[in-house]
Amino acid sequence: MDRLIPLAERMRPKSLKEYVGQTHLVGKGSVLNKMIESGNLSSFILWGPPGVGKTTLAYIISKQLDRPFYTLSAVSSGVKEVREVIAKAADNNLFSPKTPILFIDEIHRFNKGQQDALLGAVENGTIILIGATTENPSFEVNSPLLSRCQVFVLKELSVENFDALLNRVLKEDEYIKNLKIEIQEKEALYRFGGGDARRFLNIIEILVNSHFKSDEEKMLDGVKQKPLVITNELVMNTLQENMAIYDKKGEQHYDIISAFIKSLRGSDPNAAVYWLARMIKGGEDPLFIARRMVILAAEDIGLANPNALLLAQSTFAALQQIGMPEGRIPLSECAIYLATSPKSNSSIMAIDAALALVEQTGDLSVPLPIRNAPTKLMKELGYHDGYKYAHDYQGNFVDLEFLPDSLKGTKLYEPSDNKRETEIRTSLSKKWKKYEY
Repeated sequence: MDRLIPLAERMRPKSLKEYVGQTHLVGKGSVLNKMIESGNLSSFILWGPPGVGKTTLAYIISKQLDRPFYTLSAVSSGVKEVREVIAKAADNNLFSPKTPILFIDEIHRFNKGQQDALLGAVENGTIILIGATTENPSFEVNSPLLSRCQVFVLKELSVENFDALLNRVLKEDEYIKNLKIEIQEKEALYRFGGGDARRFLNIIEILVNSHFKSDEEKMLDGVKQKPLVITNELVMNTLQENMAIYDKKGEQHYDIISAFIKSLRGSDPNAAVYWLARMIKGGEDPLFIARRMVILAAEDIGLANPNALLLAQSTFAALQQIGMPEGRIPLSECAIYLATSPKSNSSIMAIDAALALVEQTGDLSVPLPIRNAPTKLMKELGYHDGYKYAHDYQGNFVDLEFLPDSLKGTKLYEPSDNKRETEIRTSLSKKWKKYEY
């Protein structure tokens, strides 16, 4: 047994029998379990927090169904790599009746072009796609690709799951099962595990390595090792010495920025400043934080308070000028302002609805009255004919049709329920009777 292999890797399940948690998906009679038993596998996306077994489950399914298994990470792969794997899968299909599985970790980080490169292969059955994501796929995965995949939601591991995993480690790991370990208290161990199997196993490994010396060291010391007695106090003290508060390159990076954004969206300035402090303390790039606040100001506050976007942009510029540690002040000011601002997602809802409409209806003709007519021929063809200049009319408004003929009366913008957009709704309802604001 190679102790250099991390415990999380040594304990990686090789079958559904060893797999811990997610009984709602892999338990007897569940949808995914039936799919595996029948062998009729279709593309799907596994959505859940880090460390709950997304990658492992995909691998177990491929082994149980004896299918070729290809894997890509959205962090390091582009369109070129996607096309290369699809080409390999297509070649494999010539010699094997079993459709290969392509597993893509962090599929939410693929851009539209990368996701589009997958679409054809999924549609024609060249591959069965299994994607893994920590983000809501309805926001991060393109609608055409998402419509061809089932979504399975994975949950954080429970106390019962941790109990089962701990028992497996103590009884089955070739190294740890030979050590003297006594579990007196488990609360801190489970709490710091945070529903994440990988983090939980890493903590156990840190505790073991911090206590037991290597065989060579024991021989040199001539001292018999004392048993490892795990208590809440030991866990907390050991982790303070050995674990970073924040890993800006690891999965916790995405957890904490997610918590920060959700706190802003949820109008909780206290939580927002806390998660901001976690990122600052962990050495996160302050421009990354500011950039995310610019996005949130437009996406989640929008027209409810247009000044939010201005402040977020100013914060980004201020950080470029003054850097850290002084940059923590405008970051805090902006975070508190965004958290306490009224919220509206009407702008993103409007543009997404419009994009979907364009995809559905194609390139509809621009109405003649609102076309430009720089030449005599264009004027003779009716370009610009019937256009009315709004400033020539009372209230700087004239009831004119600006949408293509087949889309007349289509309402894409729906004002949200806040003071600013209530005023907008009142104004629009007076001007545009056909939209029924």
